[in-house]
Amino acid sequence: MINEYLQKTAAMVEKQLQDILTAPSPREETLFAAMRHSVLAGGKRLRPALFLATMEACGKVGAAYLPFAAALEMIHTYSLIHDDLPAMDNDDWRRGRPTCHKVYGEANAILAGDALLTHAFAVMAETPAPARPLLQAIAWTARQAGVDGMVAGQAADVAAAGQEIGRDLLRYIDRQKTGALFSASIVSGAYLAEAREDQIETLKRYSDLLGYIFQITDDVLDIQGDAALLGKPTGSDAKNAKTTYATLLGCEGAMAYARELAGEARRLLLDWPEEAAVLREMPAFFCQRRK
Repeated sequence: MINEYLQKTAAMVEKQLQDILTAPSPREETLFAAMRHSVLAGGKRLRPALFLATMEACGKVGAAYLPFAAALEMIHTYSLIHDDLPAMDNDDWRRGRPTCHKVYGEANAILAGDALLTHAFAVMAETPAPARPLLQAIAWTARQAGVDGMVAGQAADVAAAGQEIGRDLLRYIDRQKTGALFSASIVSGAYLAEAREDQIETLKRYSDLLGYIFQITDDVLDIQGDAALLGKPTGSDAKNAKTTYATLLGCEGAMAYARELAGEARRLLLDWPEEAAVLREMPAFFCQRRK
């Protein structure tokens, strides 16, 4: 079920992204080409899918909010472009193609990331929705993408480079660096669906758990995964001397912990309606992923 849902939502989001990322004039073509290079490189579009699935779980038809979903993917891609830069993880491949800075140079890659981030919020602001839930969704997304979330996690990750860190700091980095954009996607969908406050609080907890599960499996795939399936080289964490759940617990121990968290996440939604089926099954799907 999850694979079919992801294929369906990815096709819808892809169309939105192509429409959004059309250069307004030839003067901007290089910038937009760099943006498209990374955004249109494929992928499951997990964050837009989670946004749409949350809206459905909370009783709204998500298809009417596809531009907002596409904007979430733009924010995610901006983070990947900057993460791949020589000053960060210094990666040459992403989603099976050379990274943005390898094709367009570092300056254009930085600008492409900047443009994706800022333009994403312009797209979100044009969503035809009541003002209060729209502002709540945008504000939550901005906080999770910035100093209350992903950027703070990136900064902590950079500061910890080459050091052995404990489980508490690792959990903080993983929640902020990875989990924050899952939280942005899920909770913004709940706000736009005008979900009840208790539902929103449950989804905040659920999204944090989902972020941990995704990062743990990512850590294991960096050791055991197939680079051809992943679309990028493995061994990046070892190259950058990073502490991960796989290095702390071993691959088997890390996956056991991920499955424990997946069970906890699923239980949070057991009494939700059938429309929440995708969210209920997503934690187990993350544990089984190979790319």
